[in-house]
Amino acid sequence: MPKGFKPTSSQVTISGKLAESGANTYTEEEIDLQLSVLDKEVFVVTAVDINCNAPQILAAGTDTEVKCAISTTSRSTVGDISNSNVLGALRLEAQGHAGGQYVAFDSSSLQTPPTNMEYIGIISTNNFYASLKGNANNDARTMDYRVYGYRARVSDASIYAALVQSELLSSDL
Repeated sequence: MPKGFKPTSSQVTISGKLAESGANTYTEEEIDLQLSVLDKEVFVVTAVDINCNAPQILAAGTDTEVKCAISTTSRSTVGDISNSNVLGALRLEAQGHAGGQYVAFDSSSLQTPPTNMEYIGIISTNNFYASLKGNANNDARTMDYRVYGYRARVSDASIYAALVQSELLSSDL
């Protein structure tokens, strides 16, 4: 457990499903954690698991993809782990060749961290976000996610304020 934090719950699992609002349309969902700001409560994320539909195989020579992410702040695009506000990301691609053959690729963040990591992120605002976007698919894609963690109280107001400020400044909006 991070120094200066006192757990206020046991391990919590938050699961959900998100569907694109239309094929190849950026879609984001806000998940409310209902943290107590007055008690300086945060959510300590210990693991993230993301699954999404495979991209569709279309006409020969057409590349398709599906990107999914879990982030601490709202985003205007699906992020990846190079973004400080992204806790986990998944990208599935199907690259088409003129001869009708396809090669599939996947790229994902570490779904479950090594056991020597105490946590992978801290959410200090009241929510986190799931986002999804397909590219060149005929139908809307979906994602399933699961976020593991626990609630904790920060002992010092200045540390809590710094966590909130850092999280808000990491937004890409």
